[in-house]
Amino acid sequence: MKKAQLEIACFNLESAVIAQENGANRVELCANRTAGGTTPDFEFTKIVRDKVTIDLNVMIRPRGGDFVYSDFEFEQMKSEILALKKLQVDGFVFGILNEDGSLNELQNAELVDLAKPLPCTFHRAFDGVKNKFQALESLIEFGFKAVLTSGEETNAVDGVDVLARLVEKANNRIVIMPGGGLRSTNIGLLKAKTKAVFYHSSAVIGMGEIANPEEIKALKAHL
Repeated sequence: MKKAQLEIACFNLESAVIAQENGANRVELCANRTAGGTTPDFEFTKIVRDKVTIDLNVMIRPRGGDFVYSDFEFEQMKSEILALKKLQVDGFVFGILNEDGSLNELQNAELVDLAKPLPCTFHRAFDGVKNKFQALESLIEFGFKAVLTSGEETNAVDGVDVLARLVEKANNRIVIMPGGGLRSTNIGLLKAKTKAVFYHSSAVIGMGEIANPEEIKALKAHL
């Protein structure tokens, strides 16, 4: 059985380098941790890309708050994808909803198409979607390669049963990536119950925004 992999959410260059040096398989690069992650700027992404050789996925999110975007914000997301593709990043992370909590099919599909041939992950906007299993089928249809989710709860441990059902339903057609409060102290439980193949953590311990190298090693040890 293939060894499960680890993605580290990074908000600065130091964390990205620490992630690479301590065995992470991929970095999810974001700005603005307090807002839950927004699009990092071009120059910062370029610096990180120059320093990090492991896979680098980039968040495309114009602001914090909800996942319903204006026409202007959607155009901004499109231009960011086109610009960041030039930096040889490895994928994008985004998610767009309608005001009723359903997936915005046209906008999500358009961004996935724009990102090609790079893979796209639908982020934790998924936890706000009404019908998870119907939405999962739609994301597969749009061409998303992964879904980052805590299983409807604020953290992945509380959502473990839903996560397990999503992994089963996905049936290797799309990667279900547990995230949200994921630490070395609970990743073993999540792996045992969900059988997921990719896990997501910031590996930040306590206050601050720098990933903890020992925590990354401990996360990897449980995989």
